[in-house]
Amino acid sequence: MFSKILLASDGSPLSAKAADAALAFARESGAELVVLSVAVMYPLLPEAGAMVDLNAFEAAARAEAQALMEPIAAAAAREHVRCELVVRYAPDPWREIVALAEERGCDCIWMASHGRRGLDRLLLGSETQRVLAHTTIPVMVYR
Repeated sequence: MFSKILLASDGSPLSAKAADAALAFARESGAELVVLSVAVMYPLLPEAGAMVDLNAFEAAARAEAQALMEPIAAAAAREHVRCELVVRYAPDPWREIVALAEERGCDCIWMASHGRRGLDRLLLGSETQRVLAHTTIPVMVYR
């Protein structure tokens, strides 16, 4: 089956449910988890004359992403599942998901689908769809 699962988590309620399912699957199959949260870089357009501390912004975004994964790490410890937490800071989460899965030798990517429909899907796209389109690693999509 799978021995190393990359779990992509954004802290949303559906992502938390996907994490619970991934953890149960990892426990039952004896797999380890690599949990990724991507702190997304947003283009900042400060008002004229305003000073923005980009280092502080990045540090805060990384800290928030790390905090989102702590409950997963605690649950993994309770279930005796090996778990590594990884935070990346990037503009495109899907690229980081695919890259980390390849870097760590993951044989499965597990992520939630937010089920966007209609205009939202067209305008906002789907990180899950992008991962599916750009990897050859099996992807488990939690709906």
